[in-house]
Amino acid sequence: MSTHEPPADRDGRPAPTGAGSPTRSAVVSGDTSGDASRDASGGETAGDGRESEGTPEPSGTPEPSGISEPAEGASEPEEAPEPEGGRPRSRSRDLLLLVGICLLTLLLVNAFVARPFSVPSGSMENSLRPGDRLIANKLSYAFGGHPQRGDVVVFDGTGSFLRKPFEPDGFRSSLRSLGRDLGLVPAGDSVYVKRVIGVGGDRVTSVGPGHPITVNGVPVDESGYLAPGDEPSEVAFDIVVPAGKLWVMGDHRSASRDSRDHLGEPGGGFVPESKVIGRAAWVVYPVGRWSGLDRPAAFAATGGTGGHGDQG
Repeated sequence: MSTHEPPADRDGRPAPTGAGSPTRSAVVSGDTSGDASRDASGGETAGDGRESEGTPEPSGTPEPSGISEPAEGASEPEEAPEPEGGRPRSRSRDLLLLVGICLLTLLLVNAFVARPFSVPSGSMENSLRPGDRLIANKLSYAFGGHPQRGDVVVFDGTGSFLRKPFEPDGFRSSLRSLGRDLGLVPAGDSVYVKRVIGVGGDRVTSVGPGHPITVNGVPVDESGYLAPGDEPSEVAFDIVVPAGKLWVMGDHRSASRDSRDHLGEPGGGFVPESKVIGRAAWVVYPVGRWSGLDRPAAFAATGGTGGHGDQG
């Protein structure tokens, strides 16, 4: 905050103010009447036009000095005072704005691009282990894409692996659903991660232990990702996947409750594509397990055999 000060003279003293006060550039001229004037020491000086050696006397009309001075009675313009605490408030506002932008960006990414999940069980070992943090890519199946055979997907098992709980319609239910979509509310026990074995239109079969699973009659070599010592399936089955649905299984077949366990239930264990949250694309924690979850090459042999398996 600045305060108004009177203009200082050249020697640092305040300039005199008021009517009749000499300006900073006033000059002193000698007495032209010829009468002697007495100086400060009592001596006399001749009136020859020379300046007296004593204290200079102001003349009636000062000569201009070339330095502009404020008009008599006028004051210099004052700077606009800063509001008290204005700068701290501005910084706080900028910080809050930055935090708000970051949170909004995070929410948008979480809702439409990618979402983190924690693996709760060992049903996908050794591809995924309990405690792993993965990122589900929500854009993998956007714009008309479909899950493919071999993809590891994160999905909501409500209505397929779990009976749909009764939730009365209303604002709170809608708000809770929105919170789950944005990642603000925990996904809970209804979210699963499994590997897609069959897509809409596929016929998936198994004759039990010691034999590979076949997709549209083509045996699939799953030795690259199955848990050591596990059979492709100890349960025999022969199913055709309905359009728009998926047949999914865990990599740790002996410890996974998957589509096989829901064959006799409503829905038959098939997962609607609309319930897929995203493709499990990366393991990001622990640091030592950073990796991508690529589609195994074993499913390349099933290409062109039916369903939408050849679509992106």
